[in-house]
Amino acid sequence: MTHFVSHLEAAIDGTVIPFGGLVNTHGGRPVWVRYHLDRVKAAVTPAEIATRPPTLWRYRELLPLPADVEPVSLGEGMTPLLKCPRLGRQLGLSNLYVKDESQLPTGSFKSRGMTAAVSLAKWLGVKRVALPTAGNAGGAAAAYAARAGMECFVFMPHDTPVVNQFEPYLYGAKAFRVNGLINDCGKIVRDGADRMGWFDLSTLKEPYRLEGKKTMGLELAEQLGWTLPDVILYPTGGGTGLIGMWKAFQELTELGWLSANAECGMRNAESEPRTSSIPHSAFRIPHFPRLISCQAAGCAPIVTAFERGARFADLFPNARTVASGLRVPVAVGDFMMLDAIRASGGKAVAGSEAAIGPWMRRASSAEGIAVCPETAVCFDVLEKLIAAGDVKPEERVVVFNTGAAPKYLEALPADLPTLDKDRVDWDAIGA
Repeated sequence: MTHFVSHLEAAIDGTVIPFGGLVNTHGGRPVWVRYHLDRVKAAVTPAEIATRPPTLWRYRELLPLPADVEPVSLGEGMTPLLKCPRLGRQLGLSNLYVKDESQLPTGSFKSRGMTAAVSLAKWLGVKRVALPTAGNAGGAAAAYAARAGMECFVFMPHDTPVVNQFEPYLYGAKAFRVNGLINDCGKIVRDGADRMGWFDLSTLKEPYRLEGKKTMGLELAEQLGWTLPDVILYPTGGGTGLIGMWKAFQELTELGWLSANAECGMRNAESEPRTSSIPHSAFRIPHFPRLISCQAAGCAPIVTAFERGARFADLFPNARTVASGLRVPVAVGDFMMLDAIRASGGKAVAGSEAAIGPWMRRASSAEGIAVCPETAVCFDVLEKLIAAGDVKPEERVVVFNTGAAPKYLEALPADLPTLDKDRVDWDAIGA
């Protein structure tokens, strides 16, 4: 056996689907990849993984691509987990960290999902892919498709950030602006599938982007000595990263690779919702982080559903936010996100639209990390949670910076002062 996949599983009803063929959704809902974790445990140890090159493919036994198949890769290195003491002091936290996904090959966490999805698509014979995007996914898909020698079609809202618009074009994709939102772009991809013969790479519309995003959780655990933080704040649009990390934590638990954190109490499995798509047995470990789903107030379907106690989210009306990656008014994996948030003891919280630009500059200038608009929303949410007593000063808090700030210059005020080269006002410069 060159892989450890046991089967695919419909997230909505548990239907078992054989591994090895092209799969999108089941009943219009996402599909999990399941593994023979007992065989993974017998095949590799954390100590062995530590000796491997520092790329996400070091976790090969927990990824679906057969070991004898070369991945479609651009050298996806482990992203740094950066302690942020100055920003932590400003917020009253002693253990604040940023996991900086902007250092991946295409400048965002989307590299993780696309290296996995395109690798599997190529292995399964796909020649043409398509997807909607509101930001970084289009550029990442185009880059990995180019690496694989595939044709790529990208559809994006007309007001997608300019850099994100031209990235797919740069990588040779057929890129189109659409007079609508990302869900309208998604409809074009669905409607064109039969006529155009493309495979749909949309968020959670195939099983393998999730597996690539899962490696954020695997890396985080390894970087923390196979322990987990107390709180994770994650900017949530389609939600693949949040769902993927939660899946990673389950798998690590079953493998027995996580160390107990003596400072944290055990979560009560009996208190978890019976509607959860996540097995209760997965919770019987000393510590799981509380997952905080961060959305912008201008597009907050998961927050709205969480607050009303629903498992499924409604279409968010008139979605509008400068954090374009969060402008997802309806998500096919809504119930997977909400299950994970509740199971972790976490929350879904909206950040203020007006705070995005100021928080980008405040966080970036405090630590030298180029914080994107979506992550700025996380910091606004974090400040609110600290003020409410929901995050304690001594807790280990990890905020994910999912993309590079220079891709989102529209989010920053363009108010740089101009100097007269012949009459420099030194007092004004120093003010």
